[in-house]
Amino acid sequence: MSETTADADATLALAERVHVTRSRAKPGGTAAESADTVPFRRARKPPWLKVPAPGGPTYRRLKATIGSDNLHTVCEEANCPNVGECWERGTATFMILGDVCTRRCGFCNVKTGVPTWHDPLEPARVANQVKRMGLRHAVVTSVDRDDLPDYGASAFVGVIRSIRMQAPGCKVEILTPDFRGQEMPLAKVIHERPDVFNHNVETVPRLYPVARRGSKFLRSARVLKTAKEMGGERVVTKSGLMVGLGESFEEMVETFGILREHRVQVLTVGQYLRPTENHLPVVRYWHPEEFEALEKAAYELGFESVASGPLVRSSYHADQNLPGGS
Repeated sequence: MSETTADADATLALAERVHVTRSRAKPGGTAAESADTVPFRRARKPPWLKVPAPGGPTYRRLKATIGSDNLHTVCEEANCPNVGECWERGTATFMILGDVCTRRCGFCNVKTGVPTWHDPLEPARVANQVKRMGLRHAVVTSVDRDDLPDYGASAFVGVIRSIRMQAPGCKVEILTPDFRGQEMPLAKVIHERPDVFNHNVETVPRLYPVARRGSKFLRSARVLKTAKEMGGERVVTKSGLMVGLGESFEEMVETFGILREHRVQVLTVGQYLRPTENHLPVVRYWHPEEFEALEKAAYELGFESVASGPLVRSSYHADQNLPGGS
């Protein structure tokens, strides 16, 4: 083999291992600041949103091991405010199928563009990390991959199977895209019997044209209902919403009701935090007492477990926010 050929092979191997991000300059659904929104610059967050900067020993260790395995976490990609706390607890939410999303939600910090990530060994590496961390409850999500024939369902199947083999005592929670409302990709995933099937509707129906271009509220609701019908009692259904984009209390409760009608059992509600000035502005910060009122209303509608608070995120303390607290 010539030196030139060897160099070419090495370059190709590296290209297969490290994906190239081609992201758009701005996320979708952006809106200009106005007198009715919180300015991005020079605006102080309320005290209940202050969290310590991450940097503890467990955090640093996990950051190193996750990075060395070439894995992604939504904790980092979405700038989650709880990353320090969760990683110190030894928990993380893995994000498969790369770090580039095919949709352009106006609130999300994950890069958007044309994905180039394809790694058939990713499920095994995720499962290996779950085993090394000694997790009892693993959460796995993904970017939207509308470019793939099954919208990424096969990757979820691979991860669930790999975790079952390498860490059989670990519960598996998956947070999936809507699969464009197609039943076959969803059926493939539910057939693997994840312990929790999570799909976030994110916001109230009225705000979808602004915040979730490319998605439809009722399509997402139907995905949740179909997942429950397919999975039966063995699969817990879960969804989450944000506040702060201009919704009213009444709209939130009405949306809760729709989710209950679509057989959602577990609910999370948290405050939207604007990642950059190119994202949707925060209309207002909800007070902790308002989150308590939302939680009370959700339980009255029949949800089995509700986590509602300013810093609550979909996978925050996911192992505890289950029916019966199990």
